[in-house]
Amino acid sequence: MSHYQPHTETESRAMLDSLGLASTDALFEAVPRDIRLTAPVPLARGLSQMETQRAMEELAARNTAYRLCLRGAGCYDHYIPPLVSQITGKEEFVTAYTPYQSELSQGILQSIFEYQTLICELTGMDASNAGMYDGATAAAESATMCRERGRTVTLVSACAHPDTLAVMRTYCYGTHHELRIIPAVDGHTDSAALAAMLTDDVASVYIQQPNYFGVLEDVPALFAAAKAAGVKCILGQNPMTFALLPSGAEVGADIVCGDVQPFGIPMAFGGPSAGYMATTTALQRRLPGRIVGQTTDAQGRRAFVLTLQAREQHIRREKASSNICSNEAHCTLTASVYLTYLGLKGLTAVAENCLTKAHALAKALCEIPGVKLRYCGEFFHEFVTDLPVDPANVEAALEADGVLSGLPVQGGMLWCVTEKADAAQLADVVRRVKEVCVK
Repeated sequence: MSHYQPHTETESRAMLDSLGLASTDALFEAVPRDIRLTAPVPLARGLSQMETQRAMEELAARNTAYRLCLRGAGCYDHYIPPLVSQITGKEEFVTAYTPYQSELSQGILQSIFEYQTLICELTGMDASNAGMYDGATAAAESATMCRERGRTVTLVSACAHPDTLAVMRTYCYGTHHELRIIPAVDGHTDSAALAAMLTDDVASVYIQQPNYFGVLEDVPALFAAAKAAGVKCILGQNPMTFALLPSGAEVGADIVCGDVQPFGIPMAFGGPSAGYMATTTALQRRLPGRIVGQTTDAQGRRAFVLTLQAREQHIRREKASSNICSNEAHCTLTASVYLTYLGLKGLTAVAENCLTKAHALAKALCEIPGVKLRYCGEFFHEFVTDLPVDPANVEAALEADGVLSGLPVQGGMLWCVTEKADAAQLADVVRRVKEVCVK
């Protein structure tokens, strides 16, 4: 039997021409050439299970395994208790996909309901959906929720994650709406610039907390200015920080969103993960995707149903606010198990551990001549330092020691510290950085 061919060469050529591309390879130009396969993976045909496993292990051994990860920038190396994967790896969870026949899917509906409840408790909001593809998608969908007649412009802080900003731009491009960038000053969102940008056509403002540089924004003040102008407020927050910082409701957010990856989901080369999204009662009917509600059945027993579905498969397409058609059910289940296992006390302990160790590393690094914090202000577990040498030199030196450095940025490095780092490891990092920076 031949391989399934979805398109003829003529159809493929027509699609490439419409995109202005010379070849299929041009579709992947965004992927760095040094990580692309130039030829098929050399696997022999007809291997036994034992031989196949050995071959895969040999391939996996070509990856670099770091003993310490100091890189964050949206994906974080937290400790995952074995119990999390032990529970989520149960067959009934792994094989359950999505509740198309909701009345027969009480188990998965309950798991989603519990997840929604946990997200509402963390954010202080009234309603949550079943999950989004990732944090960037959740941010873009949040902006869509806020648009109304006469108010369609989205304001986004220049301090937001570049990937989130890119996805929001893509959404705006597809719907022909405008996105405007709020300038940054010293690693913070410029409050004076925001005040001048709050015109009558603005629907929402998106602020990330902590921002891409790790800095904690003055969210209450930024949102107060937006509220005074009748603009809705979207808070994109690392959920781990809710253990230490005020909830979204307390800072005046209309929508709170982000990525649940810190809650028990492996970094896994950048995915998969899931986005969380919660809002007020006033906006709950605009939530995209699935929302699970609790009710009672004909016998008075506790039961769960899909409710308030604003997705295009369930209502008239012209009335739909989104075409999001699925949820990251297993990822949100993982987050739920992680949160339930830790509890508020455990989550707070993890967050405090990250905070303390990050500040300790920042202090020690800044004692090295030529190294200093780039931005003033408080931070959680990420911070940027200026370096007196090429950041690539620091990255290479730490890699030789089995440490994945912070993310190299222009003239410096964006560091991240989680609870997995211990004092001895961080002392070794400081020593190695000093050797590179001080000749």
